[in-house]
Amino acid sequence: QVQLEESGGGSVQAGGSLRLSCAASGYTYCMAWFRQAPGKEREGVARIYIGSGNTDYAGSVKGRFTISRDNAKKTVYLQMNSLKPDDTAMYYCAAGTGGICAFRSDAYRYWGQGTQVTVSS
Repeated sequence: QVQLEESGGGSVQAGGSLRLSCAASGYTYCMAWFRQAPGKEREGVARIYIGSGNTDYAGSVKGRFTISRDNAKKTVYLQMNSLKPDDTAMYYCAAGTGGICAFRSDAYRYWGQGTQVTVSS
């Protein structure tokens, strides 16, 4: 069982920055950030292979968001720059241990509670 603890959400004006953190209680193979806005489906934003550090991003955030990890702290970060109102959503950290790293919700067994990000224009 892996527990995930998220932090770092909040409210910011368009163009601003926020950094989300997700601390895991145990081993993970892949970790990702998903987001879900009201009335929309959950979408994958960024993912990272914990071992290699390889990353991947959704097209809507590429060049603005950066996912990184600190293996010693078992923590993954999502640095979000140049935020837009369309980035407003509940952001969820997800972790998988089974060798799959994809932008599919069913690839992740463990989920955090979510942290709200609100970007005003």
